[in-house]
Amino acid sequence: MHLRIAIGQINSVVGGLEGNSNKISSCIKEAASKDIDLIVFPELSITGYPPEDLLLKPHFIKENIRYLNKISKEIGDLVAIVGFVDEKKGDIYNSAAVMRNKKITYVYHKMHLPNYGVFDEKRYFKPGAINKVVRSKGFFFGVNICEDIWVKGEGLRVEEKVFKKADFLINISASPYYIGKIEERKRIIGAKAKRFGVPIVYCNLVGGQDELVFDGRSALFGKDGSIIVEAKAFEEDLLIFDLGVGKETRKMEPKINLASRDEEIYSALVLGAKDYALKNNFSKVALGLSGGIDSALVACIAKDALGRGNVLALSMPSRYSSAETQKDASLIARNLGIKFRKISIDNIFSSYLDTLNLHFKSVGPNIAEENIQTRIRGNILMAFSNKFGYLVFNTGNKSETSAGYCTLYGDMAGGFSVIKDVPKRLVYELAEYRNKKEGKDIIPKSVLKRVPTAELRPNQKDEDTLPPYDFLDRVINLYVEKNKGFGDIIKEVGHKDIVKKVLNMIDSSEYKRRQAPPGVKITPMAFGKDRRMPITNKFTPI
Repeated sequence: MHLRIAIGQINSVVGGLEGNSNKISSCIKEAASKDIDLIVFPELSITGYPPEDLLLKPHFIKENIRYLNKISKEIGDLVAIVGFVDEKKGDIYNSAAVMRNKKITYVYHKMHLPNYGVFDEKRYFKPGAINKVVRSKGFFFGVNICEDIWVKGEGLRVEEKVFKKADFLINISASPYYIGKIEERKRIIGAKAKRFGVPIVYCNLVGGQDELVFDGRSALFGKDGSIIVEAKAFEEDLLIFDLGVGKETRKMEPKINLASRDEEIYSALVLGAKDYALKNNFSKVALGLSGGIDSALVACIAKDALGRGNVLALSMPSRYSSAETQKDASLIARNLGIKFRKISIDNIFSSYLDTLNLHFKSVGPNIAEENIQTRIRGNILMAFSNKFGYLVFNTGNKSETSAGYCTLYGDMAGGFSVIKDVPKRLVYELAEYRNKKEGKDIIPKSVLKRVPTAELRPNQKDEDTLPPYDFLDRVINLYVEKNKGFGDIIKEVGHKDIVKKVLNMIDSSEYKRRQAPPGVKITPMAFGKDRRMPITNKFTPI
């Protein structure tokens, strides 16, 4: 017996109950027209994921159940599995509804609730107590939700006992992307398919939600743990395949994504930027284009996310801006075909200095004069935002925000920080990737080769303040992403005094990061939801 199965890999919008439900209904109608036996949708596909404190609103829960019931009335002979929030006696559950013939025939409550990193499910949900094998249309299947498939220990043994009785297992997920997550996910789900001895139909969410990006890549795993067919990455998809019940899955041409690491990361940044803008009702963005590597990469991402006609790049040179960086800024904009304006900040800067001279004359020039320039630029960008409705894309990278090498209300200004979680060395890698993808130097070689500089004083270089980025990024990886202590870091990289300085810079800059715009998470430990450090903090790791 063969079943025709569809995976509705949809891009839900958190809180968009009507739109999400319409998208689900549309997929179900398309599946019915193609003689599908079973269609599966992602975790919390009606509410979007993660709904966060919307889950504390009783009316939100009732409305999501109302839309689920509405969907169920539209279902004929096929089986549909939809993620929603169930409510029982005042408690709510992360749930999957099994529906057929206009009825909800079974509801599964997620048993293993993640409460780490970006996940806060124990804040809202009660865990489910039982699982079972469901029989429908002559076949037997198990259902679980996201974290349930990642579980180890006793929970795994319980799942194994249940699912070995099934013809196949369905896992609906909202599993966010970060570097290495795709390989980790394939390894874990493949191992479970092999251990349970059944195929696994894995349905993942796709799309950007604030700082998270869901990469899709829904798939059918064979009982040997291999991927037989896989949905698109970073795109909506209706994946259709035939599954053999009681025997080997019908042979088919493998359909597997083979994207490079840089392509995956870049695609995540583009999708995160695009969905943040569009889901928050912005169709166009503005950014400061200095002629440096960071703003060059963000300009590329903005163009790829929203189209060249919806991106405005502002070059805002001062007396310290070199002719070379100004020329490169103009060239990058021309190469991308985006709108470009040049506004000198020198007269504004001079007015500031004249106004403050009486009060500043007892102290020589220092960081105050440098930061005035970057705050002028932030002010101009926000003026364009207010005047013309642009969302401002911030261009700061993870290395700078880690070390506090950024200015509050200046180069930290903006509505969304696209490369917030991208270390400096990775910025260069992605710029090279974007040029290679285009087949020509969209980002000029001069930008890639130039020594990084903020150009806020004569002959300034980033390395006047920071250690070399190769070293800095390595320390950030060990301290922030791997949570290593001072002693362990010294063992790996040496340079005790430099490491001590870097750790102090990271710890003392928490107040800045707390005021930074949200941005796309692409590492296992991003600032924001992942790493939650106190601002007022007397503990030192040194």
